[in-house]
Amino acid sequence: MARRGEDFIGTMAVQEKHRFDEQALARFMAANVEGFTPPLTAEQFRGGQSNPTYRLTDGAGRRYVLRRKPPGKLLPSAHAVDREFRVIAALNRTDVPTPRAYALSEDESVVGTPFYIMEYCDGRVLWDPTLPDVPREGRLAIYRAKFEALARLHLVDYAALGLADFGRPGSYVARQISRWGKQYKASETEKIESMDRLFEWLPSNLPANDETVLVHGDFRLDNMIFHASEPRVLGIIDWEISTLGDPLAELAYLCMLWRTPKDWNGLLGHDLDELGLPTEAEMVSYYCKLAGRTAPEPALWEFYMAYNLFRVSCIRQGVYARSLDGTASNVRAAESGKLVKPAADLAWSIVANMGGASR
Repeated sequence: MARRGEDFIGTMAVQEKHRFDEQALARFMAANVEGFTPPLTAEQFRGGQSNPTYRLTDGAGRRYVLRRKPPGKLLPSAHAVDREFRVIAALNRTDVPTPRAYALSEDESVVGTPFYIMEYCDGRVLWDPTLPDVPREGRLAIYRAKFEALARLHLVDYAALGLADFGRPGSYVARQISRWGKQYKASETEKIESMDRLFEWLPSNLPANDETVLVHGDFRLDNMIFHASEPRVLGIIDWEISTLGDPLAELAYLCMLWRTPKDWNGLLGHDLDELGLPTEAEMVSYYCKLAGRTAPEPALWEFYMAYNLFRVSCIRQGVYARSLDGTASNVRAAESGKLVKPAADLAWSIVANMGGASR
């Protein structure tokens, strides 16, 4: 939501607060990354608000990606690069498109914080959901590719991959409301009436369904790297908040873009037919066919939409709070605070339309 592509595309010189000892990292990679050739140069990606992310180039011209915890005081359980590495490494053994995981280090003496090294996928990141750089006749294929990737993820036998302990099965939404709610309260900067109402309503109206799959946690268009010319996902990235969870909650998160306005980088207000883009209902149906599940009942689906907007408000508040203390890594992180109240208000309007506001 409200991520402007031009502010996140490409690399820049490493910011002063995110610099590290490149020679120390080169020594680590020489010992732990097969095929690495010193010396090493580093650039910082403009994206990666949560965990600073770098493109590394070795002496032979091979490229890698470094993800590390940010320096400074952090919120509890946030920035879990070790979990990111674990799930990517496990999924490397499946048909879920993921970059190759090379090495993890929790030794803070190397770059100052825990980090991991993974493959650099040379493709394109599509920031705008209207896909202006894709011919009209090719846009549906892009949408199908991202929903296919989600279905593949949800069909993974996570226990067979050694991820049975990657989260707790069941009660996912309840635990997410509690987790993000606590982080919201820890970083709260103003009182928002709709957030207070959601804190009360959501836990009292939890869905009865309780299916468990492996979820990404932030599955959206700009967390995928597509082939440079084909409608094919090369790698799903940013696995920081992946866990065991509810597939419909994650599906609704991906579908939020149909409910959010243009100025949030959503599709609401666009002429989908003119743009050659599918509807929310069409993609929900497409996913359900691939994943072998029935479409959710309308009331259940609307609950998941409200829940996800609440969750977005909590996450944005955390990013905004980190911008105030200087630990957020992207220069536009401060703008996250502007979305907290509108997202909460939209969530509460969904509840009201369901008839839940009077409960």
